[in-house]
Amino acid sequence: MDLKTQILKIKGTWQDVVDDCRNTVSKPPLGKEPSKEFKRNILISEHSPIRDISIRWKWEAIKSWISVHWVRHKWECFVSTQRTDRTGVNRDNLPQSTLLDFVGDANIQQLIDTMRKRLCFQASKETREYAEDFKSELHKYEPEIADVLVPNCVYRCGCPECTGENKCKAFENLLVNMQLKDVNVFNIQERYDAYNEWFYSTHK
Repeated sequence: MDLKTQILKIKGTWQDVVDDCRNTVSKPPLGKEPSKEFKRNILISEHSPIRDISIRWKWEAIKSWISVHWVRHKWECFVSTQRTDRTGVNRDNLPQSTLLDFVGDANIQQLIDTMRKRLCFQASKETREYAEDFKSELHKYEPEIADVLVPNCVYRCGCPECTGENKCKAFENLLVNMQLKDVNVFNIQERYDAYNEWFYSTHK
């Protein structure tokens, strides 16, 4: 699948985030961007100031049925209309593979929640590929934010989707690799780092 996530705009700044944090403990503004360590810690903790930053992106020529998976989530999205009075085409006859343009706008918390589902290997393969492309492209602009986008099994240290024989082999393999490298799977940051090492090595 030929994918290309376009990051259109990053709204809000890390200085906004740190200053809102400082305001809650009656401290003056920091006056500069916070450290990488601060970013990683607040993203892991998911404190409310991370909502100060939103990502606006575009997918061109996304199949209609794939776009439906994304509009299920609770953030702003704008998809090319299929209304007959606007396009001149009878929408009753349009296939699910009809290509549309999709613009999404979500804050960091919304992205974390969404990607837990869409990076999951129980998600549709095609939909997951869009999630993977988004994570890879965002990493060029905001690596700390991209790194905190992980599937539910990594987020929760276990897969809530898989039961019986329907097990998540991807997480099982990752877990084995983490154990071989002596990664503390109960440490969230170490678990995320191990996942991201695997992810970026396979999504160059």
